[in-house]
Amino acid sequence: QVQLVESGGALVTPGGSLRLSCAASGFNISGFNFSSWHMRWYRRAPGKEREWVASITASTATYYSNSALGRFSISRDNSRDTVFLQMTKLKPEDTAVYYCNAYRQTTHYWGRGIQVSVSS
Repeated sequence: QVQLVESGGALVTPGGSLRLSCAASGFNISGFNFSSWHMRWYRRAPGKEREWVASITASTATYYSNSALGRFSISRDNSRDTVFLQMTKLKPEDTAVYYCNAYRQTTHYWGRGIQVSVSS
């Protein structure tokens, strides 16, 4: 059974930093190990639609939304089957539940999400 488990969420003050982690397991049953999967972070703010935040491909190319560019950094450690989202200069509008997503061709897996709150 493939699982994605997010961690690292917290309440932080504006301007602060956080690093989210997403630990993956069970990918061996899919026939493709973790390193073969593209990974994304999404978020859903209160009362808003889910939005894409950042991606890292299997070849480690990275992409960012306009809101994340210059402040967030996505990375992966294939030896630990984990993807990270380093967030800096956090703003109140970054408050959301953050979700980890793994995708390959037409197959997607989702984590349950982790709360990040930015408030003074």
